[in-house]
Amino acid sequence: MSVARTRYYCPVEVTVDVIGGRWTPVILAHLKEGVHRYGELRRRMPDLTEKMLTQRLRELERAGLVTRTVHDGLPAPVTYDLTDEGRSLAPVLEALYAWGEEHAARHGIAITPAE
Repeated sequence: MSVARTRYYCPVEVTVDVIGGRWTPVILAHLKEGVHRYGELRRRMPDLTEKMLTQRLRELERAGLVTRTVHDGLPAPVTYDLTDEGRSLAPVLEALYAWGEEHAARHGIAITPAE
């Protein structure tokens, strides 16, 4: 996610500023399913480094799209969930998911969930 600009010429520019980048929409898509622990998110995205996951989660928190909750004790010391603002992205994420699924089917691209 980039720093918000002061002037936009198209609403898509605003959306890309908020959820742009390779991993941000993927993280949001997983959190759309419900609350996840850090380790769960990490396992679902094996190609994403820990450093990048941590960085993206912090950016999403600052943007007001994700909440981070610290719990006392185990097994879930820290969980992540979408805020109401984050949940408002559900139609966008569903459209991206559907398009990716259809595109993969048309072009013979295999999609193998990590978990």
